[in-house]
Order: sequence, then structure tokens, then C-alpha cells
Amino acid sequence: MNRRRLLIGLTAAVILAVLASTFVYRQIRQAPVVQKQQVPATQIVVAAMPLALGTPLDAHDVKLVPWPGSEPVPGMFTRTQDVIGRALITNVVQNEPILSAKLAPREAGAGLPATIPEGMRAVSVAVNQVIGVAGFVQPGTMVDVIAVGTPGNSGTQLAKTVLEDVKVLAAGEQVQQDAQGKPHTVPVVTLLVSPEDADTLTLAATQARIQLALRNTIDTKIVHPPAVLQAELLSPTGAVAPASPRRRFVRPRAVPQAPPPYVVEVINGSQRQTKTFPSH
Repeated sequence: MNRRRLLIGLTAAVILAVLASTFVYRQIRQAPVVQKQQVPATQIVVAAMPLALGTPLDAHDVKLVPWPGSEPVPGMFTRTQDVIGRALITNVVQNEPILSAKLAPREAGAGLPATIPEGMRAVSVAVNQVIGVAGFVQPGTMVDVIAVGTPGNSGTQLAKTVLEDVKVLAAGEQVQQDAQGKPHTVPVVTLLVSPEDADTLTLAATQARIQLALRNTIDTKIVHPPAVLQAELLSPTGAVAPASPRRRFVRPRAVPQAPPPYVVEVINGSQRQTKTFPSH
């Protein structure tokens, strides 16, 4: 009896399992198949090697790499012929996308002139290793220009920041002749300035000694620091008391005297009398 019940239970379990499997199988077969959407790919122009500012691009400097078509980059190029012949206005690294904002106009030429925006000027000044901030002044860095000199006939030196937040376009060396006519190398730094600042920088470089102060590229605040006098710098108290004003002799003003009164003699018949009237 027990054996018969066991066989009936096993048979019922097998039937239920077959029915459940059949139901699940049919549900899976009837479920819609989700196809993976293919993202269209495109080609983008990138740098084939590290390239310096002012470099005119040729076919060996760039290459095409795959790029998702659904994620376009503003200013990107999809053909190498669109960038060949144009100069870079900034440094780029290998595999960096070549964008229109990084290229000078095609008619601007190549080299340093192509990196100068319209309305700006490039002025080169000779510096030494110390003035050049020990070699840390490189293209793309920002500096302040400090002029040190003796204004007029004051007899005391003054240091003043004449330009702030100036971009360095180039930093290299130029061959010049010394007093004996022998050539020697002089470090030269080229700064990007406005036409007005070009006059200031040229005057500071010729009439005073200049010093470059390196600054953080994200620090663009103009602070206009006050000038520092040599007498203030070497004063024990840190500042020089203002000179006492020179006394000026003032001649005492004369007190004006009142004019004499008017005297009038009045004759009335046989009577004569004198009357006095004030002059004002």
C-alpha cells in the first residue's frame, strides 16, 4: 500500500515538473529578443606625436582614430587634409584631438607669428638665469614683470610691478656679441602683450632692470601692488617717516588803517559849526 502511494506521488511530481518546464520554455520563446544597438563610429584627427606651439601640421604629424559618432567633440576634424598646413597655437601631446580652437587660421602662416591673436603683440626681452626664474619660465606659463630703477634724480631705487598676468609665448636663447665682439648666448623670453603694454615693457627693458615673477596659471587676479622704495626696504622699522615739511617765511600782512573822517563846516547866518562824517 505504501509502495503504491509512493509511486503515485513520484508520478505526480514528474508530471508537475514537466508541465512547469514546458510553461517556462514557452514563456522564454515568446519573450521579445532585444537586439544590441550598434553605435555608429567615425574618424577623428589626433596628434601622431607631441607637437610644439607654432608647428605647421603635415601628414606625418596627424592621424585618424575611431571615435563614437554619438559623442562628437566641438571643433573636431574628420579629415586630415582639413588641418594640414595650419599652425598650432598651443602645445599638444600624442593622441590629443586636433580641434579648431588649437589651430591658427590657414592664412596666418606658421611659427611664432601664427600664435599671436589679433590685436596683441609679441615682445622679446633678454633675461638671465635668475630673472628667468631658474628655467621655470616656459611657453604657456604666466608671469608678472617687475621693473627696478632710479626714477628721475631721486637718488633712490624703486621696484614696481609694471605688468601682471602676462603669457609667455616662447623661451629660448639668442646669440649676441659682448663688449669684445665675441658671441655669447643670452636667454630671451617672448611675452604676449597688448600694444599699450608693449610700450611699457620696452621702456622697462631699456631704462630699468626687469625681473620676472612666475605665477599660477589659474591665478588671474590683478592686484596692482604698490611700488617699494629702497629706503623703505632698508629702514629698520620697515618704513621711512615722511620728511617734515619745510617752513616757509610768511611776511606779516599790514593792517589797513581807516581813512580819516570828512569834516564839513556849516554856516547858518551868523552861526558857524563843524560836522564830522565817517569816510565809509
